[in-house]
Amino acid sequence: MKIEKDKVVSLSYVLTVDGETIETVTPEKPMKFIMGTGYLLPRFEENIFGKQAGDTFEFTLAAADAYGETLPEAIVELPASLFEVEGKLEAGLLTAGNVLPMTDSDGNRLNGVIDEVRKDTVVMNFNHPLAGEELYFKGTVVAVREATAEELLHGLYGEKNAGCGCGGCSCDAEDCSTCR
Repeated sequence: MKIEKDKVVSLSYVLTVDGETIETVTPEKPMKFIMGTGYLLPRFEENIFGKQAGDTFEFTLAAADAYGETLPEAIVELPASLFEVEGKLEAGLLTAGNVLPMTDSDGNRLNGVIDEVRKDTVVMNFNHPLAGEELYFKGTVVAVREATAEELLHGLYGEKNAGCGCGGCSCDAEDCSTCR
């Protein structure tokens, strides 16, 4: 069976950035996803489309086709007082390299990395950790199978989003029929 839209795909691979291994996914614990549901980067999916179990793949994604370039506007300076709880800072919280979950003014959740701690401010980087990087993937298609109706409706692991709960969108619909 070939990798096509709405097929459950299992992959093993090694992800390398600048010659350094960033992630290794083994055949014993492969990455599983439903093709075409937005789980993976579109260019990644294009590179494995049509392959079948046992096929190998090897490709590079430019930063623009992966997580984009590093955006200077995603690096912001925030008042240190923003991180206080009941007027106090948690010991060790404001340390360069720490990843902090934050919420923007629209209520969107995002992670920021502390780049620098200054006297009264904190420099946070909200770029994806792999922004600006060229990604090199080498791997094998472990398995390909039909997705069940339940998997197509609720996602591979039954994950549910706010709204319709289809696992593939973030709309506010009561059911998946209006957002698919």
